[in-house]
Amino acid sequence: MKTDPIVLKTDIPALKLERRGKVRDVYSLGATLGAEYEDKLLFIATDRISAFDCILASGIPDKGRILTQISLFWFDWLRPIVANHVITADLAQYPAALQPYASQLTGRSMIVRRAEMVTVECVARGYLDGSGWKDYQQTGAVCGIALPQNMRQGDRLPEPIFTPASKAESGHDENISFAEVCDRIGAELAAKLRDLTLRIYREAAQYAQARGIILADCKFEFGMTADGLVLADEVFTPDSSRFWAAEKWQPGGAQASFDKQFVRDYLESIRWNKQPPAPALPEEVAAKTRDKYLQAYRMITGKEL
Repeated sequence: MKTDPIVLKTDIPALKLERRGKVRDVYSLGATLGAEYEDKLLFIATDRISAFDCILASGIPDKGRILTQISLFWFDWLRPIVANHVITADLAQYPAALQPYASQLTGRSMIVRRAEMVTVECVARGYLDGSGWKDYQQTGAVCGIALPQNMRQGDRLPEPIFTPASKAESGHDENISFAEVCDRIGAELAAKLRDLTLRIYREAAQYAQARGIILADCKFEFGMTADGLVLADEVFTPDSSRFWAAEKWQPGGAQASFDKQFVRDYLESIRWNKQPPAPALPEEVAAKTRDKYLQAYRMITGKEL
């Protein structure tokens, strides 16, 4: 399959750049397109990749397209459960002012409703790994939730748990307790987000398992619009979730994954000090990472990119 040119940074001079994240460039539409677009944003997923809280010097071919298309699939699949912020991802429906930038937008962008974002990352875990595994090793619990003794890395939890985190624009999110979430956003909204997060996780995990993928854990972002609570940003992508090959699952260590663990493993192998500037990836590492993301997309959606 032919890859598109790598997009590390977008340039849409007709619009006001609102922010550049680790992966997404976000533009406001109202200043250029008028009152009708005042509450709308343009999201563009670049091919940037981050690891250990640093954006690497090279990108992953097609990564932004894969992330966008996986998110669009899940936003649509989850619609009966929760509303989302997507208005359209169809370039033909974009305003005329955006058409000259089609090469930067096709397949990797969406126009969304602006939302007042909840200042908490909503994390669901069905398996023990990552920061949850580190927390468990030190305390026997994850985010204050006590777990059985003698669990192994990669073990399935007795039931999925809600392990929220503080949101960080840059740097690393920190796990926090449910009590702290209540203090931050109020007990009623906290309980609603916990229950919704776990419901979304359970239903999507069941779907993915039937297609050969274990959704080990995931994180969501929610926001408030005039119409109420919406799921925003991205959902169940290899950047925001741990995807494991179900047939290779074997607790007791690291799992065969479809996410950027391959990149982390490479960076560990070269003994990078995890301080900026981050190194570039060899072409073969970038290509294999793309293949992992693409395999996850195919298995989840049943489609070719």
